[in-house]
Amino acid sequence: MTFHDLEAFRALHHGDQPLLLPNAWDAGSAIAFAAAGFPAVGTTSFGVNASAGRPDAGSASREATVALVRRIATLDIHLTADVEDGYSEDPGEVAAFVAALAADGVVGVNLEDSAAGRLVDPAIPSAKIAAVKRGAPGVFVNARVDSYWFHEDDTVEAVADRARAYADAGADGIFVPGVTDPSTIERLAATIALPLNVLVVPGLGLDDLQVLGVRRVSTGSLPYRVAIDAAVDSAEAVRDGRDVPVATSYAESQQRLIAFAQRADAAPGRPSSAAR
Repeated sequence: MTFHDLEAFRALHHGDQPLLLPNAWDAGSAIAFAAAGFPAVGTTSFGVNASAGRPDAGSASREATVALVRRIATLDIHLTADVEDGYSEDPGEVAAFVAALAADGVVGVNLEDSAAGRLVDPAIPSAKIAAVKRGAPGVFVNARVDSYWFHEDDTVEAVADRARAYADAGADGIFVPGVTDPSTIERLAATIALPLNVLVVPGLGLDDLQVLGVRRVSTGSLPYRVAIDAAVDSAEAVRDGRDVPVATSYAESQQRLIAFAQRADAAPGRPSSAAR
């Protein structure tokens, strides 16, 4: 499979099932997702921020996301980055930031249309999307519509209007987090011309979402939150005398990291692990 290529990544949105995109929060989780055979992995701003003890949003994830992307770009995955609103109000600055990520191996980004928990004028993200596509045409721009996430203008018609504006600006996909009603999802998929991306919907599998017209499903921060719960549960199991959960062995986990470090050291133009 060809990685770091827009057309190869775009093709994953038109398979027999929706593309399932797990979202990593650190190198270890990205390595594990790649080892499990997922062809594409995204980052999660919530997980990246939470790992550093910061709340989500507010552009706090910028430097940590850049560092994570640079660290895991050698994996055999299509790598996408959650860049919140682009970390700037200036379209040119957002475009330059995304172009730099593309140079590091990113093939896609999520750009959201909200700030401080509220929707912004769609002209603002539209300008950013257009600038990104001019500066980095090989990047898949997944335009995020936060209407259902923040319960603001959360109607099919309003979301479709925003989606059309972003499509006209050059977006490659539309991400509508927070929508869970099957009939609403089906109407959105029928109305939006670009591949529709939703978060995991409890009770709806990939086949169900395929029937509704969904082309991509993101796990968002779910794996991070499950991992934290599992970590606490394992400690509680020891404390409470319950059976200890089964986990990937230390030896296997260590071998994955050794192989990853060797691969990173061998990548052209990257400093060795000793120099980092």
